Amino acid sequence: MEQMIAYCGLDCFQCPAYIATQEDSDDKRGETAEMWSKMFKVEIPIDKINCDGCKSGGKRLFQHCLVCEIRACAQKKGLENCGYCEDFACDRVEFVLNAVPAARENLERSRA
Repeated sequence: MEQMIAYCGLDCFQCPAYIATQEDSDDKRGETAEMWSKMFKVEIPIDKINCDGCKSGGKRLFQHCLVCEIRACAQKKGLENCGYCEDFACDRVEFVLNAVPAARENLERSRA
């Protein structure tokens, strides 16, 4: 299975924002905006659900990814992802790894 592993270990190809963008589906954008608005208790407009993936190099990134501390740290250190960091797993990324066990598995594979 093909993957785009983000700096934090999440698989961008499984992300609802990524999927909605790649399929150019306003229905999926709407579903994602509604789901994430409820989940994160903040209003996320449908037009903010556009993303080509954390490491795509493209200009379309979900608003959180643009300001993500994990992404900024890994980029500053020139790392493929946090699995390559000598400080793995720091407090910055640990909350993601606890919430999404598959992200930890992806980063652990990088370390191997």
